[in-house]
Amino acid sequence: MALQLYIGNKNYSSWSMRPWVLMRQAGIDFEEVMVRFDSFEADSTFKKTLQGINPVGKVPVLVDDGFAVWDTLAIAEYLAERFPDRQLWPSDPRQRARARSVCAEMHSGFGALRSHCPMNIEASLPDIGRLIWRDQGAVRADVARLSELWQDLLSAQPERLSDGSQPLLFGAFSIADAYYAPICMRLRTYGLPLSVPLQAYVERVTALPGVQAWIRDALAEHDFLDFEEPYRVRPNRG
Repeated sequence: MALQLYIGNKNYSSWSMRPWVLMRQAGIDFEEVMVRFDSFEADSTFKKTLQGINPVGKVPVLVDDGFAVWDTLAIAEYLAERFPDRQLWPSDPRQRARARSVCAEMHSGFGALRSHCPMNIEASLPDIGRLIWRDQGAVRADVARLSELWQDLLSAQPERLSDGSQPLLFGAFSIADAYYAPICMRLRTYGLPLSVPLQAYVERVTALPGVQAWIRDALAEHDFLDFEEPYRVRPNRG
């Protein structure tokens, strides 16, 4: 039986994006089950659909032959053990520990950036981004920490990998890059300032086939949700 991955709207669900991109980019077959965000109230269709699958009623959820794994870190670890040949973590023990550390930091940190700049792939909001950058010191601090983190990791990589491509955070694609892909989407949407090398990393992540596939699906949704976009009026589709 194929793996099943329960996700939310691709335009908005940053948590869902992580394991979906990880599996797609690593070539792991799975069945996608999209559960639309109608609301997050207990009586919503979203919550009712997830009842009996995930005790916390959230996405993403990975289901393997009836066995459910929720939380993106747990899903990533499960996939790394289930598919060791895909080398989802770095092979070096210290680099593997560092990769786990930066994923955990993403999992629990960068709260201001995530709060003020919710993921919205379909939108282009540089004007809002400029106001956020001007008024929200905590967002500027989050981006400074993000820049420091990425710069440290990228500076330790060779200029080119053996296949001629430019490196990602740990050289070849890993769980860490899947983890930071939604942040790359936020930085693009809101036009937040980055140095040239870090902007180039955002562009490399965006160009990954797994990320491109997610973006295409997100753009095809055309599912404007007011409660996900308090800063924007409903788009005129013509």
